[in-house]
Amino acid sequence: MPFPNNGFYMTGRRLPAPTERGFTMVEVMVALVIFIVGMLGLARLQGAALQNNHVAYLHTVATRLAYDMTERMRANPAGTAGGAYNDISSDAVPEHVDCYGGEGCSAALLAAMDARQWLTAIASELPSGRGRVTGNGQLFTVTVMWDQKRSGSGGTGCGAGDLKCITFEVRP
Repeated sequence: MPFPNNGFYMTGRRLPAPTERGFTMVEVMVALVIFIVGMLGLARLQGAALQNNHVAYLHTVATRLAYDMTERMRANPAGTAGGAYNDISSDAVPEHVDCYGGEGCSAALLAAMDARQWLTAIASELPSGRGRVTGNGQLFTVTVMWDQKRSGSGGTGCGAGDLKCITFEVRP
Protein backbone atom coordinates (compact mmCIF):
# COMPACT_ATOMS: atom_id res chain seq x y z
CA MET A 1 0.00 0.00 0.00
CA PRO A 2 1.47 3.32 -0.96
CA PHE A 3 1.96 6.02 1.71
CA PRO A 4 0.54 9.32 0.53
CA ASN A 5 2.05 12.58 1.78
CA ASN A 6 -1.17 13.92 3.32
CA GLY A 7 -1.69 11.40 6.16
CA PHE A 8 -0.02 9.09 8.58
CA TYR A 9 -0.34 5.36 8.17
CA MET A 10 0.48 2.60 10.51
CA THR A 11 -0.15 -1.01 9.79
CA GLY A 12 -2.41 -0.07 7.00
CA ARG A 13 -4.68 2.23 9.06
CA ARG A 14 -4.84 5.94 8.70
CA LEU A 15 -4.15 7.87 11.92
CA PRO A 16 -6.08 11.01 12.68
CA ALA A 17 -4.37 14.22 11.68
CA PRO A 18 -2.76 16.02 14.60
CA THR A 19 -5.00 18.75 15.99
CA GLU A 20 -3.79 21.95 17.53
CA ARG A 21 -4.27 21.80 21.26
CA GLY A 22 -3.34 24.55 23.67
CA PHE A 23 -4.55 27.07 26.20
CA THR A 24 -7.25 29.48 25.42
CA MET A 25 -6.93 33.09 26.46
CA VAL A 26 -9.54 32.59 29.19
CA GLU A 27 -7.59 29.73 30.74
CA VAL A 28 -4.41 31.82 30.73
CA MET A 29 -6.19 34.76 32.35
CA VAL A 30 -7.73 32.56 35.08
CA ALA A 31 -4.34 31.01 35.82
CA LEU A 32 -2.78 34.49 35.95
CA VAL A 33 -5.45 35.78 38.37
CA ILE A 34 -4.96 32.77 40.65
CA PHE A 35 -1.19 33.28 40.56
CA ILE A 36 -1.48 37.01 41.36
CA VAL A 37 -3.88 36.39 44.25
CA GLY A 38 -1.46 33.83 45.65
CA MET A 39 1.48 36.23 45.36
CA LEU A 40 -0.47 39.04 47.05
CA GLY A 41 -1.36 36.68 49.89
CA LEU A 42 2.28 35.67 50.22
CA ALA A 43 3.39 39.32 50.27
CA ARG A 44 0.85 40.12 52.98
CA LEU A 45 2.01 37.12 55.01
CA GLN A 46 5.62 38.27 54.67
CA GLY A 47 4.68 41.78 55.81
CA ALA A 48 2.85 40.44 58.86
CA ALA A 49 5.82 38.24 59.72
CA LEU A 50 8.20 41.20 59.52
CA GLN A 51 5.92 43.33 61.69
CA ASN A 52 5.56 40.60 64.32
CA ASN A 53 9.32 40.05 64.28
CA HIS A 54 9.89 43.76 64.93
CA VAL A 55 7.38 43.75 67.80
CA ALA A 56 9.20 40.79 69.34
CA TYR A 57 12.52 42.59 68.90
CA LEU A 58 11.25 45.71 70.70
CA HIS A 59 9.86 43.54 73.50
CA THR A 60 13.25 41.83 73.85
CA VAL A 61 15.10 45.15 73.95
CA ALA A 62 12.72 46.48 76.62
CA THR A 63 13.14 43.33 78.72
CA ARG A 64 16.93 43.58 78.45
CA LEU A 65 16.85 47.24 79.49
CA ALA A 66 14.61 46.51 82.50
CA TYR A 67 16.96 43.72 83.54
CA ASP A 68 19.91 46.10 83.07
CA MET A 69 18.49 48.48 85.68
CA THR A 70 17.86 45.67 88.16
CA GLU A 71 21.50 44.60 87.76
CA ARG A 72 22.67 48.17 88.28
CA MET A 73 20.69 48.31 91.54
CA ARG A 74 22.17 44.97 92.66
CA ALA A 75 25.67 46.27 91.91
CA ASN A 76 25.13 49.31 94.16
CA PRO A 77 23.56 47.94 97.38
CA ALA A 78 24.45 51.06 99.38
CA GLY A 79 22.66 53.30 96.86
CA THR A 80 19.68 50.96 96.73
CA ALA A 81 19.32 50.84 100.50
CA GLY A 82 19.92 54.60 100.73
CA GLY A 83 16.98 55.39 98.43
CA ALA A 84 18.99 56.63 95.44
CA TYR A 85 16.95 54.42 93.08
CA ASN A 86 13.55 55.09 94.68
CA ASP A 87 12.35 57.62 92.08
CA ILE A 88 13.91 57.55 88.59
CA SER A 89 11.95 58.84 85.63
CA SER A 90 12.44 60.00 82.07
CA ASP A 91 10.76 63.23 83.19
CA ALA A 92 13.84 64.15 85.25
CA VAL A 93 17.06 62.78 83.74
CA PRO A 94 19.97 63.33 86.15
CA GLU A 95 22.97 65.45 85.21
CA HIS A 96 26.03 63.76 83.73
CA VAL A 97 28.23 62.07 86.34
CA ASP A 98 31.45 60.18 85.57
CA CYS A 99 32.24 57.60 88.21
CA TYR A 100 34.75 55.87 85.94
CA GLY A 101 37.24 58.74 85.94
CA GLY A 102 39.30 57.28 88.78
CA GLU A 103 37.85 59.53 91.46
CA GLY A 104 35.78 58.11 94.28
CA CYS A 105 32.07 58.22 93.74
CA SER A 106 29.41 58.04 96.40
CA ALA A 107 26.60 55.52 96.16
CA ALA A 108 24.16 58.32 95.31
CA LEU A 109 26.39 59.64 92.49
CA LEU A 110 26.79 56.11 91.11
CA ALA A 111 22.98 55.75 91.16
CA ALA A 112 22.63 59.07 89.29
CA MET A 113 25.14 57.88 86.68
CA ASP A 114 23.25 54.56 86.36
CA ALA A 115 19.94 56.38 85.96
CA ARG A 116 21.28 58.70 83.26
CA GLN A 117 22.91 55.86 81.29
CA TRP A 118 19.79 53.70 81.59
CA LEU A 119 17.36 56.44 80.54
CA THR A 120 19.62 57.44 77.65
CA ALA A 121 19.78 53.82 76.45
CA ILE A 122 15.99 53.51 76.59
CA ALA A 123 15.50 56.74 74.63
CA SER A 124 17.99 55.69 71.95
CA GLU A 125 17.01 52.02 71.55
CA LEU A 126 13.21 52.19 71.68
CA PRO A 127 10.82 54.42 69.71
CA SER A 128 9.63 57.14 72.11
CA GLY A 129 11.31 55.11 74.86
CA ARG A 130 10.75 56.09 78.48
CA GLY A 131 11.70 54.51 81.78
CA ARG A 132 10.63 54.70 85.39
CA VAL A 133 11.80 53.13 88.64
CA THR A 134 9.83 53.50 91.84
CA GLY A 135 10.52 51.82 95.12
CA ASN A 136 10.89 52.01 98.86
CA GLY A 137 14.45 50.77 99.30
CA GLN A 138 13.47 47.11 99.31
CA LEU A 139 10.82 46.48 96.63
CA PHE A 140 11.18 48.27 93.29
CA THR A 141 9.02 48.53 90.20
CA VAL A 142 11.02 48.91 86.98
CA THR A 143 8.96 50.03 83.98
CA VAL A 144 10.10 50.43 80.38
CA MET A 145 7.67 52.09 77.94
CA TRP A 146 7.77 52.57 74.17
CA ASP A 147 5.56 53.51 71.22
CA GLN A 148 5.14 50.10 69.63
CA LYS A 149 2.85 51.32 66.84
CA ARG A 150 5.13 54.28 66.10
CA SER A 151 2.08 56.49 66.08
CA GLY A 152 3.88 59.41 67.68
CA SER A 153 2.10 58.88 70.97
CA GLY A 154 3.17 61.53 73.40
CA GLY A 155 1.75 59.59 76.32
CA THR A 156 3.56 58.89 79.52
CA GLY A 157 1.64 55.88 80.75
CA CYS A 158 0.67 52.35 79.89
CA GLY A 159 -2.65 51.35 78.44
CA ALA A 160 -4.85 51.26 75.40
CA GLY A 161 -3.84 53.82 72.81
CA ASP A 162 -0.83 54.84 74.85
CA LEU A 163 2.62 53.34 75.24
CA LYS A 164 3.43 49.63 75.40
CA CYS A 165 4.97 48.74 78.76
CA ILE A 166 7.00 46.07 80.50
CA THR A 167 6.97 46.17 84.28
CA PHE A 168 9.04 44.13 86.71
CA GLU A 169 8.88 44.09 90.46
CA VAL A 170 12.27 43.26 91.98
CA ARG A 171 14.01 42.96 95.29
CA PRO A 172 17.66 43.71 94.48
